[in-house]
This record gives sequence, structure tokens and C-alpha cells, in this order.
Amino acid sequence: MSLVSVIIPCFNAEKTIQSTLESVLVQSHGDLEIIVINDGSQDSSLEKASQINDPRLQIFSYPNSGVSVSRNRGIERAKGDYISFLDADDLWTADKLESQLKALRETPQAAVAYSWTDYIDESGKFLYPGSHLSWSGDVFAKLLFKNFIENGSNPLIRRSALTEVGEFDASLPPVEDWDMWLRLAARYHFVAVSRSQVLYRMSADANSANIANMETQGLKMLDRAFSLAPDSLQYLRKSSLGNFYQYLTFRSLTRYGTRQECLVAGRCFVKAIANNPQLLRRQRKLMLIVWVKIVLGIILSPQSARFLLKTLNKPAESS
Repeated sequence: MSLVSVIIPCFNAEKTIQSTLESVLVQSHGDLEIIVINDGSQDSSLEKASQINDPRLQIFSYPNSGVSVSRNRGIERAKGDYISFLDADDLWTADKLESQLKALRETPQAAVAYSWTDYIDESGKFLYPGSHLSWSGDVFAKLLFKNFIENGSNPLIRRSALTEVGEFDASLPPVEDWDMWLRLAARYHFVAVSRSQVLYRMSADANSANIANMETQGLKMLDRAFSLAPDSLQYLRKSSLGNFYQYLTFRSLTRYGTRQECLVAGRCFVKAIANNPQLLRRQRKLMLIVWVKIVLGIILSPQSARFLLKTLNKPAESS
């Protein structure tokens, strides 16, 4: 058995912190410590976490400083040879840590193991699968092209590798996790576990739901990453930007709530296609659906747009 440190930054997560902790406590790999960093929560998050009686659980409280600082504080307190991070509203399947630890043991040259992600809504209901990509070995170019790790609740990382690359960059929220995975990939191999083991909760008030901030920080992070990348990988810049703006388009449409959100999605969609025209060729049907949804959201009320989309979907669902 190997000690795994699970670090959970927690800010105002009273609705989800108990279920998140439960998904760690039931892990089939039981040799672990759980470090909750209470990041100045102003709700009952601390009380709810404290109600769980398990010797593996430790809770530390600090003034609010953001998720990156909280993760870094957790790393400082961690004792495990392996470290994984879990946001306070996400969930793991019971075999997540065991599978990733097995993958790292079987691939000693790898420092990071990751799994597939599926997306759930605020009530925990399945929404849609993630990209489900399985790239192993030297994945730096792949990670420049697309953040296939998808979120900060995914990887299991050798502590020695984290020590080598340094802390999360607190100046890059909400893309500090992609920045960290790139820094790790520049030095170490990754290994994939080709199963859905991370359930990422989509919520309107999530840090990554602030599209304008995510765009600004993402462009800053990608500029830095490509400035350090070799000349042989510079050809990926435009495709990377296209994939990034495609992601922002999908995030803008998550709630489908207002005309303004659809206008933002439209702007991101245009930039995605301008940077990576192959999206239209490779994902023609999906891109058409997204564009129709954007147009309807701009010209109709949200209620009318949802009703029309639901009506249009009925023939497809019954066929």
C-alpha cells in the first residue's frame, strides 16, 4: 500500500462537501489522508465537513485566498508519496485512486495518471461524457493542443514531480490546473486510465463559468506555454486557440439563460472556427447544432428557444 494525499480546497460548498468527501472515503485504495483546506467559507461547509468522523480526515482553515493557494497549502501539509486534488463539488468513482495508482506502478517512467471525466449537473444527474481521450507517454504536444485532462479533480501525481515543477500559479485562475499539467508534461510522461472515474459538476457560479476571465487568463497561459515550447510545436498555436474557444463556446451555453450569454457564445464560436477551420469539417453536425442554438438564443427569448429546441429534438429522440 502507498499513502495517497487527497487535497480538497473548499469555499462555500455546503451543498456538496459531504458527498465529495464520501466519494473519497469509500475509495478501494484505503491508505490515504484527506486534507480539506477551508478557504474562508462563509456558509456551513466547515460544520458539515467536521461532522464526518474518520481519522484520515484533516481540516485546516485559512482566510479566503483562492483555489491555487489552497492547493499549495495542502501540498505543504501532505505526507503522501502520491497527491491528488479534488474540488469540493466534484465526485470520484470508488476505484479511481486504485486504478491510477496501479497505472503509475506499472509505468515507472510516468509521473501523472489521469482518467476520463463525465459531467453532472448541480443535483448530480449525468449531463454528458467528457472527451474520453487516452494519450500516454510524452503528451506535451497533445496537452498544448487540448486540455484533455479537463479539470483539476482528475490526476494522481507523484509528489516528487510536483516538488520539481513548483506550485500552482495563483495568478492564473481559473486555468491554473492546465498550466500545472503543461509544466508536468514538459518534464514527465503521463499514463491514461481509460475509464470514467471523475464526475465534474457543472454549476453556474463555478470559477470556470466566468467566461471573460477564463478567456483572458487562458490566452495569457497559452502565450506563456508556447513561448517556452520548441519551434517544432509552434504550428499547434492556431489549433490550440481554436480548441480553447470551442470550449469557451460550450461553457457559455451551459445554462442557456440569457441573450448576452448567447452573444458571448457566438463570439467564441466565430473565434474557434477562425483559428481552427477543421472543426467545421471534423465536427460538422455538432458545430451546426451549436450555431443553431446560439442563433435561437439571440433572436428568441430563453423560454421560446428552449421550447423550440426541445420540439426539434423529439423526432431525433423517437427515431
